[in-house]
Amino acid sequence: MSEPEEELKGEQRDSSKKKKKKKKKKKEKRLEEKEEEEEEKSEQVEQVEEEQSETVLLRGIFKVGKKSHDVLLTRTRLTWTPILPETPTGEASVLQPGVMHLQDVFAVRVKRRRAAGQQSGGAVLGVALFYCSRRGRKLEEDTLHLHNASAEHTHTWFNTLKEILSGFSSRPRYLKVFINPSSHKKEAVHIYREHVAPLFKMADIRTDITVTERKGHALSVMKECKLDEFDGVVCVGGDGSVAEMCHALVLRAQLDADTPENPVKPVLPLGIIPAGSTDVVSCSVHGVRDPVTAALHIVLGHLQQVDMCSFWSLGQLVRFGFSAMFGFGGRSLARAEKKRWMSSSRRREYALVKTLAKLSPEDCQLSFLPAKKSNSSLFRHRDQDQDPESEGEESWRTNQGLYLSISIMSIPCLSPHAPQGLAPNTSLANGSASLITVGNASRSEFIKHLKRYSSSSGLFSFSFVETHAVSAVRIRPCSLIGGSEEDSEEEGDSKTTPIIQSDGATFPWNIDGELVEISNEVLIRVHSRLITLYGEEVDEAELTSSCSCI
Repeated sequence: MSEPEEELKGEQRDSSKKKKKKKKKKKEKRLEEKEEEEEEKSEQVEQVEEEQSETVLLRGIFKVGKKSHDVLLTRTRLTWTPILPETPTGEASVLQPGVMHLQDVFAVRVKRRRAAGQQSGGAVLGVALFYCSRRGRKLEEDTLHLHNASAEHTHTWFNTLKEILSGFSSRPRYLKVFINPSSHKKEAVHIYREHVAPLFKMADIRTDITVTERKGHALSVMKECKLDEFDGVVCVGGDGSVAEMCHALVLRAQLDADTPENPVKPVLPLGIIPAGSTDVVSCSVHGVRDPVTAALHIVLGHLQQVDMCSFWSLGQLVRFGFSAMFGFGGRSLARAEKKRWMSSSRRREYALVKTLAKLSPEDCQLSFLPAKKSNSSLFRHRDQDQDPESEGEESWRTNQGLYLSISIMSIPCLSPHAPQGLAPNTSLANGSASLITVGNASRSEFIKHLKRYSSSSGLFSFSFVETHAVSAVRIRPCSLIGGSEEDSEEEGDSKTTPIIQSDGATFPWNIDGELVEISNEVLIRVHSRLITLYGEEVDEAELTSSCSCI
């Protein structure tokens, strides 16, 4: 081919490329214009909605404290500005108005002056608004008093405010309450009566209360209870009570849906009033162990979607829960359960020291299915019913060796003893669990690792500690796949000899603070946003105490 022909063909190729680029640019421009039009429309809709929500519904004069104020009410907020006389120069003083968001108001009452012993009636004094104020992570009850002696004016404001508050659909009106009177220091009933019941009454929330009499009582009631008349369920107790309640809610949803193989998301949310010794789940959704904070989250309808795990052995469901510990965590809990006569703090410290003294690794086969990192949003909303076995064996990672501790946690597990959480790399609803493995190490190195839980950094900065984001985990003790060495727990503390080797042994698991003994391998599956709790996600718990034994 001659040079002129080659140049001509080259020019033709360049021309066709330019045309394609122009077409592509035009297409992109049309798409951009279309997107801009859609954005403008959505902005206009939002603007109209905002203008409608900010339309002044009522305006009036009330006394706040000792000064008169100009008070404005919209659908979303209440503002009050002091009315001040003009200065001698004719200039009016300008002060910043007070603002209250109605989403923080949970009750409104008409204020009246009554004589001693008078139960009803009385001269109208104005309106009282009961609202939630924040003090760090704590929520506290507060009151705004609007004074006006006009009965007609006051009732107009009262009725309008009641109508607005009734429009918050997530707020409960009728709750099923379970109280465990044996939790921690047996204070659950007192905590509910003194701190929770008055707030529920103030918010016009009706309750149906069951005081549990034994372990499993709440589960048996939940199986038979007519739940369709309730707006939510409340548990007053420690981590054991919470674990039983969460398991009961998911199990009941399964029974109602007639799907025994797959977990079903419960319709009703669960409120947790902390009354235990550590209250890990409560700290994870409230940030503090405070019954008033927990009650106000329920009253205001603050909802948080939370991941859960299911635990299986030999194809049978063991239970649903948020966390599990195998090895050190399971062994220390098993020792603590034998000393129930001790106080919770002494029992915990005794078990910790005793298990450290007898520290030995567990010989097991560990397999896990890594969480999908490439498309986290898709993973977060993956089908809850998907069986991890269907992912294919090539997706699983398997290791066999000696482990001092294996933890699987679908929530951060915040507590006063571990303000950053036992699993700080996970969150309440990211669709995965944190797998934390502690390999064979010396006692002193392991204690250094444990001490890091009460600090803010370096928790996993040890060569023998590994963390993985997972969607499923399988743990199989090596006694199930061969091994004949005898249990050496009471004979010595060799750090190379596994403490579980005998055939037919049961293996202690710490599942949500409850001792569960299982004699076979365990499969743990993560289920994204399986349950709804009253509360909100927090980054860190309030540090109020620490373990003195290490």
